Amino acid sequence: MTTLKSIQIEGLAKPVSSLVMGSDYFTPVHQEVATEMIENYLKIGGNTIDTAFIYSGGLSEEAIGNWLDAGNRERVNIWTKGGHPNESGHTINKSDLQEQLNTSLDRLKTEHVELYALHRDDPTVPVGRILEWLNQFVEDGYISTFGGSNWGTSRLEEANEYAAKHGLRGFSFSSPNLSLAKAKEAYWPGCISLDVDAINWHQRTEIPVLSWSSQARGFFTGRFDRQDRSNEDLVRVFYNDQNWERFDRATALARQKNVTTIEIALAYVLNQAFPTAAIIGPQNNEEMLSCAKGASVSLTPDEVNWLNLDSAKHLL
Repeated sequence: MTTLKSIQIEGLAKPVSSLVMGSDYFTPVHQEVATEMIENYLKIGGNTIDTAFIYSGGLSEEAIGNWLDAGNRERVNIWTKGGHPNESGHTINKSDLQEQLNTSLDRLKTEHVELYALHRDDPTVPVGRILEWLNQFVEDGYISTFGGSNWGTSRLEEANEYAAKHGLRGFSFSSPNLSLAKAKEAYWPGCISLDVDAINWHQRTEIPVLSWSSQARGFFTGRFDRQDRSNEDLVRVFYNDQNWERFDRATALARQKNVTTIEIALAYVLNQAFPTAAIIGPQNNEEMLSCAKGASVSLTPDEVNWLNLDSAKHLL
């Protein structure tokens, strides 16, 4: 088994591996695929599976639950999310969150999950009230720790200041998008990508980031170029001169290190000056092994800055 680096998250007994297995395509109909990918993930040293109340309409959690129920519960951390808006609007209220969490636990066939995140924020709800609900989930044994997915750093800071003043647990991690390609606009409504100010905040606070779309939705695979505009979402979110320059630099550095461009892009996320992990979505073992290789690449601060166009100095 490969050994991945790991990060410690407050409230967890077991550290989180630097690669987190994404499961939004898992379904019980193709249980064998989900099972195979989880087992392949464990072979590269992974130990945390990411899911959510809304993924595949709940089928992702069901597929994971089937695997957990086959004697596998102690092998992994489970991370699920609730509080995504529905057709009626925000669901950041105590009754909806409790109902969603209960449903998630039933699907997962477990009594608790190690990590829980609010999929979105509702700034109209006082953050102290949200913290009280989340702390109650911890007290009741449903979750071990909690974080925010697509929460702004100012709101996270407000929450943790409130928690410190009132003797409550605060948010122990954040899950925005962090990738070498910088999003021009939200990939999905309400999603947050880290900008310079947010990165500086995480460096200062050392609150871990568990990044979604850490490889920029395939931008660095080499399947696309400046002239290929067939993927409308990639064009809308990532196509600009700066991101293509990042692509070129990643490709040049990849040649030097004898890895691929996308492996350098993943290494960028995992070599920040604050704790990070990357949610990955491989759909075959070749892609899984590529993720493991990317996670093993060490980058210097100068290389990270150069890749991100923060340095004009030619490193190669």
